[in-house]
Amino acid sequence: MADSKLLVPELSDAESMGDETVRFQELLLQASKELQQAQTHRPESTQIQPQPGFCVKTSSAEGKVFINICHSPSIPPPVDVTEEELLQMLEEDQAGFRIPMSLGEPHAELDAKGQGCTAYDVAVNSNFYLRMQNSDFLRELVVTIAREGLEDKYGLQLNPEWRMLKNRPFLGSISQQNIRSRQRPRIQELGSLQGAERPHLNLWLEAPDLLLAEVDLPKLDGPQGLTLEIGESCLVMGGPQQLYHLNASIPLRINPEASRAAFHHRRKQLMVSMPLLSVS
Repeated sequence: MADSKLLVPELSDAESMGDETVRFQELLLQASKELQQAQTHRPESTQIQPQPGFCVKTSSAEGKVFINICHSPSIPPPVDVTEEELLQMLEEDQAGFRIPMSLGEPHAELDAKGQGCTAYDVAVNSNFYLRMQNSDFLRELVVTIAREGLEDKYGLQLNPEWRMLKNRPFLGSISQQNIRSRQRPRIQELGSLQGAERPHLNLWLEAPDLLLAEVDLPKLDGPQGLTLEIGESCLVMGGPQQLYHLNASIPLRINPEASRAAFHHRRKQLMVSMPLLSVS
């Protein structure tokens, strides 16, 4: 009996998928070359001017830190999920939901008492920001992800405790930021596979080092009975009662241990996040 949880063990070799695999490999080979080029060349970028939203105060070992949560229509929005669906993803510790953000450079400022401090500008999509204004849950989630993103990018250790400033939407000045001009370059939509039990698979590059996949599963209401195996060059999915079967060879170097999956109940899709290994 298949486990109701999604299984993501490492596979050492991709299984042979027959003649139709050759077609899929050809479709993705060009994308593989594009990925390698993206990893060795700076991607095209465009300059944006984020608009102020709200400001939160926290601290680090060096002193006070302020995070200006800003917004811009040029930032891509996250996947449209309800708060209930998002809460389920977070409870299951699955990486099926991402909030695209632009993390700005640190800039020195003076606080209300005239003391030195550091401020960072973090921009999200404008429409998502409007939705966030009416949700304490989304606001806290965005601040948490922004704080963790700044810690990872700049090697910081920020206090998880924070408070939102009243009547002050930002501290200091909000600088322009550079973002990728071409958002989410798609690898290739593979389309419907031969056979009624082969689901539609859609792949695209979210970033030079991150491959995302969506698998349409309209006959399922949840992940019960699904099995998922990810290797360095393949993705194998099985459905309950043999409703679905997918065995895709991917000519990109995937990091199986860091890959995650989540089932989107409303859209009836399996969403897979696959970090890529560096090109040797």
